[in-house]
Amino acid sequence: MSDRLVRWSLLLVFAATPAAAEPAVTILGLPFQATAMRGPRSEVAVAVATSGLIPLARSANAAAPEAGDEESAPLIVVWGKEGGAALSLVDGTIRTTLLGAEAIEGLAAAETPRGALPGSRRALWGAVSAYLTGPTRAMGTATPAAAGLTIRERQPVAMGGDPKPVPVSTVTVSPGPEATFAAARPRAVRVAGKLAFVAATFQGGEASGLALVARAGIGDWSVAARTPPQDGAPLRIAAVADFAGTGSPRVAAILAKGGRLQVWSPAADAFTLDGEAPGYAAGSGDVDLAAAVEGEDKAAPDLALPGADGTALALVSLKGGIRERARIALPAPAAFGVAALGRGRQARILVGMSDGRVAVVAPDGATP
Repeated sequence: MSDRLVRWSLLLVFAATPAAAEPAVTILGLPFQATAMRGPRSEVAVAVATSGLIPLARSANAAAPEAGDEESAPLIVVWGKEGGAALSLVDGTIRTTLLGAEAIEGLAAAETPRGALPGSRRALWGAVSAYLTGPTRAMGTATPAAAGLTIRERQPVAMGGDPKPVPVSTVTVSPGPEATFAAARPRAVRVAGKLAFVAATFQGGEASGLALVARAGIGDWSVAARTPPQDGAPLRIAAVADFAGTGSPRVAAILAKGGRLQVWSPAADAFTLDGEAPGYAAGSGDVDLAAAVEGEDKAAPDLALPGADGTALALVSLKGGIRERARIALPAPAAFGVAALGRGRQARILVGMSDGRVAVVAPDGATP
């Protein structure tokens, strides 16, 4: 074959090969500026779905969770001073149901139990909840922290007879000597099939890490594993999911110093660092600024989170290392939330931005 025919053949092959779809970004049309967001695995989303505020959601979203999983509802809830909305995904399009901000704030109040660290949010897993207690300061600094992690568990009640109060067992776990819990929401995980909680910690004033709080016996809980202390506090938990596709959870966390994304594998008595990469935003306060994005079928989820300056959303695979698959420019910096609905090609990622708008990102390039 002549060189000219070879070149023509290559041109025809390239012309017939579809270009990879570029991620698409649109702005959600909301009649208010939003300042808060909660994703599908949040108390607020489940409460909205089952409260009657959205009649259709009661039957569509109230399915029981799988054994050992946190409850979830296929909703994202956003709100601000002038209003709120529940956002659902229907045929690849975000559907908006407007709600009163007061109603949502009333439901959100349950995230902070009585006696919890002010402004903190609890982790809830069936009959067990975990929340920060004992306001204090990180050792040697003015950083807010907690002296304990309180775990409450509703006990079974015998059927029949007169109605009786539901018994509740309560245990408060110390983070250990010269340590405090960081003022950030703990996360529930299943380690070796058993319930545990992961919480961020301060070690002294400048070091931070993660602690695994697990059941040591009947009604007893304690710190079972820790990561080595690192400079660059705080270490913030970004998301917990089966990012490797092995059936075991991985903890994605961001070290504030250098914006280093770290992936940790928790075991019954130790953490293993699977990988790390710089260039990502840690966020502030108790804002969820990252989300697991479910893959097709049983594919491992990706992690969606902002880049270091918040002006772009990164879509990162954590399977077999850390590999950034896309970085999508945002109309304004990410500020008050990142959450995802759907899975695979139908997935949509919502980003609460600094100007009060909500961006909708379609990773496969389809119109959000």
